[in-house]
Amino acid sequence: MQLSFWELKNWFTNVDFTIVGSGIVGLHCALELREKFPSAKILVLEKGVLPQGASTKNAGFACFGSVSEILDDLHSHTEEEVLQLVQKRWEGLQLLRKRIGDEALDLKPFGGYELFLKEDESTYEECLQKLPFINELLKPLFKNDVFSKEVDRFAFQGIQEYVLFNPYEAQIDTGNMMQQLLKLAVQNNILILNQQTVSSFIEKNNAVEVELEDFSFPTKKLFFATNGFAKELINGEVKPARAQVLITRPIPNLDIKGTFHLDKGYYYFRNFENRILLGGGRNLDFDGETTTALAQTEIIQNKLEQLLKEVILPNQSFEIEHRWSGIMGVGNHKKPIVKQLSENVFCGVRLGGMGVAIGSLVGKELADLVGKKITSLNVRKLAKKFVCFLYFFSYI
Repeated sequence: MQLSFWELKNWFTNVDFTIVGSGIVGLHCALELREKFPSAKILVLEKGVLPQGASTKNAGFACFGSVSEILDDLHSHTEEEVLQLVQKRWEGLQLLRKRIGDEALDLKPFGGYELFLKEDESTYEECLQKLPFINELLKPLFKNDVFSKEVDRFAFQGIQEYVLFNPYEAQIDTGNMMQQLLKLAVQNNILILNQQTVSSFIEKNNAVEVELEDFSFPTKKLFFATNGFAKELINGEVKPARAQVLITRPIPNLDIKGTFHLDKGYYYFRNFENRILLGGGRNLDFDGETTTALAQTEIIQNKLEQLLKEVILPNQSFEIEHRWSGIMGVGNHKKPIVKQLSENVFCGVRLGGMGVAIGSLVGKELADLVGKKITSLNVRKLAKKFVCFLYFFSYI
């Protein structure tokens, strides 16, 4: 592609900050940078027509972890680390609500429920037994018990007698959220270019040369907000995890409202108006779902349909209207990676399947990295000037 003088001047000259990825993290990073640097030129590059990972493809859960998921995390994380994870997710949700607004998010505080299949007796008993412990662990953050035991009132089949209820969970409209973020970016003079794939980058003195498919351009700072697509960027500390999803056609008289979790969070469903949206199942084929291919597989789709027929809607007929998938970023640790990779390159990745909750905070922390760096550089410059000032006056 040959660019005109005008295209080079307006889009690719004197770029202060370039962000790769226009999802939740990337746009929050851009908006935070705009607040810090009102006159900066900010460019966002996106390889898809829409955000390619999971920001426009997730199920719209405003959640921070079920009891079984938290207990599972405690096998590989300390209690302090788990509390910090939940705190970051909760803070991220509040930041998202503040920036977008509950009305634009179409936030519905129906609460969240964890169900346990009849055959999952051991996990069910462990969660009931350790419920007081989990509530005590989270009490410094929420000041009250988060989880309570309730009898299932939704007429699900094949599950244990009790469900675990969390009043702090809510639903959002994922499409509304991303449209509003994109509108805010445009309103704040942030340039967004879609279908632009970054093939490589080269650090040069005080800038980074960004290589696209057809041309390259310099930017002062480069940020990667590509989550599950960042494997090569940070030496395998994050890997892709595909999430498959389906949604039914409208179901008359549907009496299910809320967000629902099964099997340590590997399955999840909710109502959207009078439909059921259901996703998950990557635990059926971890190797196969460690991919960036946006596709569906028979083994997982069959399992999702089985759950619909036998557990969620056992006495109702339904039709599947649509199926899709999204790409998350996971790793051996649930803590997101927000760090400086080199002098002028930064990344915010590995959201662990909690992008809606934690993405806004990761974007802010990513922007804060360069804010701190520029501040420290300014302090050093002032210090040098002060030394020169003292040196000059010592001769007067």
